[in-house]
Formats: sequence, structure tokens, C-alpha cells
Amino acid sequence: MLTSHQSSPQDSSVALLGSTDTRVHTGITPHTEAADAPHVDASHADAPQAGAPYADAHTTGGHVLVVGLPGPRLDRLTQTLRSTGHEVSHAPPGKVNQQVRQAPPDAVVALDEQHGRHESDPARTLDGRHAGLDLIREVRTVPGGRALPLVMVTAAPEPAGVVDMLRNGADDCIPEASAPVELSARIEAKLRRVPVPVENLLLDPRTGLYSHPHFLDELDRELQRPEAGRRGGVIAVVGVAEMSALEARLGPRVRREVAERLAGVAERLGSFCDRLGWDDDGHLLMLMPGVDEETARRGLQKFANTVAGTRFIVADENVRLTPAIGWLPLAECPDGTQAIVKAQDAVQEAIRHRDLRPVRYAPWMRGAPQRHRRRPLSSMIRPALSALSPVLALLLGVAVPFVLYQQTYELGWDLGSAMYWVVVAGLVLSALLIVLECLYSLDSTPRPEKPGQPYPPASAVIAAYLPNEAATIVDTVESFLRLDYPNELEIVLAYNTPHPLPVEDTLREIAARDPRLVLLPVAGSTSKAQNINAAVTRVRGEFVGIFDADHHPAPTAFRDAWHWLSNGYDVVQGHCVIRNGDSSRVAKLVAVEFEAIYAVSHPGRTRLYGFGVFGGSNGFWRTDLLARTRMHGSMLTEDIDSTLRALNEGSRFAVDRTLISRELAPTTLKALWNQRSRWAQGWLQVSLKHLWHGLRSPVFTARQKLGMFLLLGWREVQPWLTLQILPILLYSAWRAGGFERLDWTVPVCVLAVLFTTAAGPVQALFAWRLAVPELRQRSPWFWSYFFVSTFFYSHFKNMVARQAHLKEALGDRQWRVTPRAAAKAVARR
Repeated sequence: MLTSHQSSPQDSSVALLGSTDTRVHTGITPHTEAADAPHVDASHADAPQAGAPYADAHTTGGHVLVVGLPGPRLDRLTQTLRSTGHEVSHAPPGKVNQQVRQAPPDAVVALDEQHGRHESDPARTLDGRHAGLDLIREVRTVPGGRALPLVMVTAAPEPAGVVDMLRNGADDCIPEASAPVELSARIEAKLRRVPVPVENLLLDPRTGLYSHPHFLDELDRELQRPEAGRRGGVIAVVGVAEMSALEARLGPRVRREVAERLAGVAERLGSFCDRLGWDDDGHLLMLMPGVDEETARRGLQKFANTVAGTRFIVADENVRLTPAIGWLPLAECPDGTQAIVKAQDAVQEAIRHRDLRPVRYAPWMRGAPQRHRRRPLSSMIRPALSALSPVLALLLGVAVPFVLYQQTYELGWDLGSAMYWVVVAGLVLSALLIVLECLYSLDSTPRPEKPGQPYPPASAVIAAYLPNEAATIVDTVESFLRLDYPNELEIVLAYNTPHPLPVEDTLREIAARDPRLVLLPVAGSTSKAQNINAAVTRVRGEFVGIFDADHHPAPTAFRDAWHWLSNGYDVVQGHCVIRNGDSSRVAKLVAVEFEAIYAVSHPGRTRLYGFGVFGGSNGFWRTDLLARTRMHGSMLTEDIDSTLRALNEGSRFAVDRTLISRELAPTTLKALWNQRSRWAQGWLQVSLKHLWHGLRSPVFTARQKLGMFLLLGWREVQPWLTLQILPILLYSAWRAGGFERLDWTVPVCVLAVLFTTAAGPVQALFAWRLAVPELRQRSPWFWSYFFVSTFFYSHFKNMVARQAHLKEALGDRQWRVTPRAAAKAVARR
């Protein structure tokens, strides 16, 4: 913030050297720029003294920015301007950009410096250039300085030098020896010139951007070029998801200021965009001629991530902005007006998701509902094929390979026998990986004992779909309000509901009673990801804990998470424990399975492969990282996708099995099937999206790439590989002339079967050994898990995975929510 004190005209030279500026500028300023704002070396004088020379009663007292190096020349010029009633601020060469952004002036007076002058021509520098041209370029390249009156003051103006300065952007050039009244009069002449309506200006004088009409002219001019000479090109419109809330608090002026800030980010990214403009709604308009679609998409994505990762000050409020980008190729634009309208339709779709991904315009966005309109034929075929997916899996996994083995054998190739050893090796490898994860989990990295920094403000985000979680949400909110944290902890309930529910009245009563609870309805949301994305720009904490609506974190969860985050980690995933295991046999099974996942597999994999994953429920993120990463609602496992994108940026990820949160498990086999089907399909989506990119990424080490291949590649192959034992047995029996002629006692096969079968009991044993105390007391649950997993559950999960693959291939990505119901929790520590 700029501060100053009042000074009298009699002592203006002293005030110039020692004052600061109290003018408060309420524009939008990046947080990082505010901290190193340039010092302002002059302040506003109340009025010129009655006896001061050259005082003019008709001066406007406008704000003049003086550009020059400190010294006697600058002092004299500043005193002259102040004595004639002008408000004066100072910027040294190289700092004009910051000063114009902090406090836009009404005019600029640049002092042509004496350093490096040529002896025979004082107007030229030693390298032959006219002095002052660099200052002119600096002022004119600043968006806010392009349309400002610019007067150059030079020691000895030479005609050729004056011509150069005027041609390069100066409005006037005056000798330094001129009478002060002449300098003041020339500035006043510029300030009093008849104002041109903004809509008639090529560049907006405040933002330095193309005005909307002139941007359309530029766009139409580009569209009228022959297609052969156009060579691609893209038009993009950038909106801000928080614009309505900002305008409600701060008024319509924020539209211009937000557009200016967005343009500043685009300019800092270099040659990303050719021409920038803005409209009255605060949208930033981008014209990128001669750019192919993929290059434009990457540039827009980088721009979105940069904006989301920057803190802005809006009228003294520190806020985050969520850019929503809509774009389309120029080849699909009939004219400029329709092109912008189409891009704005895509902006609305981007605002709905808030996931920072630029949205390419599609015809269905024009007045269409939120989801794609399916064609009648596909809408009938897809459900039928999905229902037949178990049969399709048997055909693809058993019948087709069996026929293939038969036919290749007839051609003289014994492919079936070779596949037999491949399957055996694959099963042994899968069992070995399970055993290694168990062994490595024993020595997982312990949580740092002390925080590396004091506990900062923190935030919890609970994502909820209220019709599904109305029975549990109040209990969940009350458990969060009981958390023990030594600093401010806000609890943000980000929820969506298709219609009002009575539970909302109860939640509003709790929020009125306890201001730590913030209710955030997310209109139009269709996923957990959209709820989290809406919340992340509203939270005040330095780090954020993400939870589902049935989670009850341990009292010290946020304390424990900060121990990791303050010691060099960016994300930490805790241990999810089932609290309704007594509800049904399925819940008991899931309770033990969660111990095998969170107490054994996740810590073991993290130490074995050198990175952790998940970061979803009971995951804690640094707020800055989550703000620029977001979650993609199109992914069925959006938390794993976000984690891998963060890892690819070099983020550090920890897994802590002592960081406890308790949740509800599905209680029926159907609910379990739907939940695991979504998980399996989500893992497949993540594998298809990240595996190849991760293997080529320079960020990951060779060990991590091996882990990436096993975690994302092998896990997708293994369910189909295990199924191959059936066609291989059929092929072997066909070849031998019947099952009775097969030799079932081959030593290698027997050992492989025994080792593979033993992996299940080993995992169950380690799960019991590392489980939370209240579940270790339930030994019968672990015995039951051992038998069910060995003879049924592992095959159940493989069936789910295969069906998920077929659903993804058919394009069936419907989200089926897991039913929640209030349940009696098991005994807690």
C-alpha cells in the first residue's frame, strides 16, 4: 500500500526526498507485486502557496508521474510540478510498469537523462541512439501507459532527436530550460484535451487493451484474410467464476480491473497471445492468429494455471480468481460477433466445472442443457451393451483366446503353452508385489515430531451431495466443530442439491451459532470435483483438508497434517477407517480391506516406489497447490488424477497411516459393486491419461517410473491375465484329449499356486498387525476377510475391473453415488 504525509509547497524539495504517498489505490494487484511496490517520492500538496511563482488558479491538479533518476534535476522538475498544483509521484527507469499499475497517473513527464551522451550531439547516447527513446518505449509498452499524455523534458533538444521522440510515441518535447509556467501549460493542454469516448478509442486508456468494438474490427479483419494465408488461429474469451460475487461486494468497476489483471498475466507469459481486448462484462478477449489448436490449448492452460496460482488484491481484499476459458478455431467462425458469442457459451461450461481446463466450443453448448445430448441410437445401445458386459468379458477373455490358441496350434505355433508360462509368471509377480508392499509398510516414513513452522490458519472442505447424505451430514459437521487445532480452522460445507431440503435449515442454524462453519451451495454442480473447485477460492487457510460427507477426522488430524506440510511436503494422505463395520457382513469385509489399503498398501507403495497417491478423502493439500491443480469432474477418481498432475509438477506426497479419519462403508453387495466399479473405471481413466506421460516425464526417477508402470499399467493388465487360466486349461485339455489326461502335479505349477494363494493371508496378517486398535480387537473380521478374499472377493474385484474396462470402452461414464445412512460407529480410541 502507498502511504504519504501532507507537505507544504515551501519545503517541497525536502518533502520530495523524504516523503511517502498516502494515496490508497483500490485496483487489483497481484499479491507478489504489492510487496515490492516502488517507493513514491512525492505527495499531494493541499494547494499552491499564495506567493508561489507561476501558480495558476486554473490548473487541474492532475496526477503526474515523473520518470527519471533521483538528483537535482528531478528535484527541480518535481518542485515545479507541485508548485503548479499537480500531484506528483516518481518512478525510476525500469519501474514504470509497477508504478502505473499501482496508481495510474493522468500524464507522464519523462526526464531525458544525461548519462552516456555523445560529445558532439547531447541528444544522442554513445551507441548512437537518441536519449529518451528507451523511456518512451518503456512507458508505451505498459498497458496503462499506451494512451497517457507523455511529455519529454530534455537538456538540449536537437531537431532530429525531437523528431525521433515524437515519432516513437512522445506527445511533446520541451527543453529543460523552459519556464516552469510553459511546462505546466503544456501538461495542462494535454490534460484538457477533449476526451474521446472509450468506445471510440482503439485502446482503453486505463487498461491498455483493445476496446470491444476495435477488438471486433481486428477479429473481422483476420477472418477476412484468405484461408490459405490465415494458417489457423484461435479466438478465446476468459471469464472469472467469482465475478458475480466480486461485483456484488465491490461494484461494477471490478469488471475493468479484473480484465486488466488477466491481461497483465497474459503479457507476463510472453508471446502467448497476439492481441488482447475486453468487453463490458469483464471478459478478457484473446486473438491468436497463426496458431494451431494444440499450441493454443497449451498456452491457454498455462495461462489458466498461472492466474489460479496468483493471489490478487481486489479493493484491499486478498482473493483468488478462477479463470474460465472458452475458445474455438478461427476456421469455425463465420464472423467476429458470433465467434465471441460461441466462445462465451464455452466460458459458461468452463465456469460450471471450475477446473481450469480451457473448453473448446461445441454446438451442443448453444442453449443446450448441461450435459451432451445423446443420439437416440447410442442411448439405446450403450445400456444394453453395459448390461451384457459380464458376457462380453467372458467372450473376450475366454472364448476368443481359446479359439486363438486352437487356430495358432493348427498353424504349427504352440501359443497356448507359451501363454501358460506368461500367466504363471504374472500371477507370481502380482503375489510378490503384494508381499513387498507388506514388508515395506513396516518401515514407512514416520511423521515429523514437530512442525517446521507455527500452525497457520487452516480450512476443511466437506464435499456433499445432500439428498444422498442428509442423514449423516449434521453429525459430520458437529464432529468437525469438535476438532482441536491451535489456530483458526474454518469448515466449508460445499454442497449441491436439486431441491431444498429440511436439513439445510438445521445447517443454517449451526452456522449462525458457530461462525467457523461456512455453507457454500454450489449451483449446477454435478460432482464432488465441482464442489471442491468452488470452495478452494473461498477458503482462507494456508492448507486444506478434503473430506467426504461421512468423514469424522480424529481430533488432532489437522495438527498432524501440518507436521508434514511444514516440513517440505505438499500433500499428505491419511488413513481412512470404517466406523460402521457392525452394520453388515459387507461392511465388515470393507473395514478389513481398508486396513489392507490404507495401513499396508499405500504406505508400502510410497516407500517402495518413492511416491504416494490419492489425496482425496482425508487428504491435506497446500492451498496454493490445490488452487492451481483443481479437480477434474470428468474423472471418476478425480483425486488420483489431481495427485498425479501435482506429482508431475514435482510436488512431494506423504502417506501417514496414523492420520485417522473414520467413514461409512457400503452395507450391501450392490452398493459395493457400484462403488468399486466407479473406482476401477476411474483408475483406468487415470492410467490412460497419465501412464505414458509419466514414463516420459523428466520429473520422475527410474524407480518412480517403474512404480508408475506397476501401479497404472500392470494393475489394468492383471484382471485379464488371471482370466487367461480358463482358456489355457481348455486349450490344454483339448490338446491332451480330455481333462483326465492332464498332469496336475507339475512342481513349478504347484509352487506357483501355493505362493500366489499365500499372498492373501500375508496381506490379511499385515493388515491386522498395522490396523487401528479398535479393529485389531475384531480378529474374527480378519479371519473372515482371509477366507472370503481367497475364494471369492479377489475374483469379485477382477470381475469389476473387467466390466469397468468395457464400460469405459463403450463410453458409459455415469456416476452412481454410494448410498449413505446414519450408522452406529464401532468403538473409538
